[in-house]
Amino acid sequence: MEIDAKTILCAVIGKPIGHSLSPAIHNAAFRATNLNYCYTAFEVSDIEQAIQGMRGLGIRGFSITIPHKVAAMPHVDELDPVAQSIGSINTLINNEGVLKGYNTDGIGALRAIESAGIALEGAEATILGSGGAARAIACTLAAKSDLAKLNILGVVEEEVKNLTKNVARQTSAKVVGELIGEETLEAAMANTGILIHCTPTGMHPNIDESIVPPRLMSAPLVVFDIVYNPMETKLLREAKE
Repeated sequence: MEIDAKTILCAVIGKPIGHSLSPAIHNAAFRATNLNYCYTAFEVSDIEQAIQGMRGLGIRGFSITIPHKVAAMPHVDELDPVAQSIGSINTLINNEGVLKGYNTDGIGALRAIESAGIALEGAEATILGSGGAARAIACTLAAKSDLAKLNILGVVEEEVKNLTKNVARQTSAKVVGELIGEETLEAAMANTGILIHCTPTGMHPNIDESIVPPRLMSAPLVVFDIVYNPMETKLLREAKE
C-alpha cells in the first residue's frame, strides 16, 4: 500500500487503543480491494477535539471505541435512527463535511449469535456492562429477538437504570437491571442460557482478569465476549473448561 496525497484516511479512536487490531484488519481489506485508503489508530482523551480534528483534516471515517461511544454523540451532525435509539455510536462517517454517526455493535453481535445456531426465542440472557456496546447489544436483542428475560448488570448505577428502562420499552421480555456484585451475578447466572460480556475486563494487557467465577458457568451456557484481544479471553477459556 503506497500512501500519497490522494490517500483517504480513516482511524479507530479510543483510550486505551494500543491493543486494537482494527488497523491491521482494515488495511488488509484496503489492499485486497485495491482502495487508496489508510487506517490508523489514535489514542484520544478529548472526544470533542478529536471530532473537530476529523472535520478539519477531512478524515473520512472513525471507528469509535471505549470510552467514547456515548460521549461522541453530541458532537456529530446527524445520527442514524438505529444509533439514536441505542444511544451510542461506534462508527462516524465524514460525507463532505457532514458527520453522521452509526451503530453496528448490536446487529453485529446478533448476526454472530445467530450464525452460530444459537436459539434466542424463549431464552434468558445476561449482559455484563452498561456502556456503549452493552447498550447496542441490549437494544438490538430487545427489538429483534424473542427473549423471555434479559438481565443487565453494570457498575454505573445511573447507566444501568437508564438502559433497563430504555430496553424494557422495546420488548415484551422481562428486563432486570442490577449493579454487578457477587449476589446479583450469581442470581442472574442461575437460569441464564446466554452470557454476553461487554466490559473491558480481560482485554490486553489485563488478560488474567474475568468478572465471572468459573463455578457459575456450566453447560449448556453460551458465552459471547466482545473483547477480541486476546482472541480467547480468560472468560472464554474458563467457560470452555
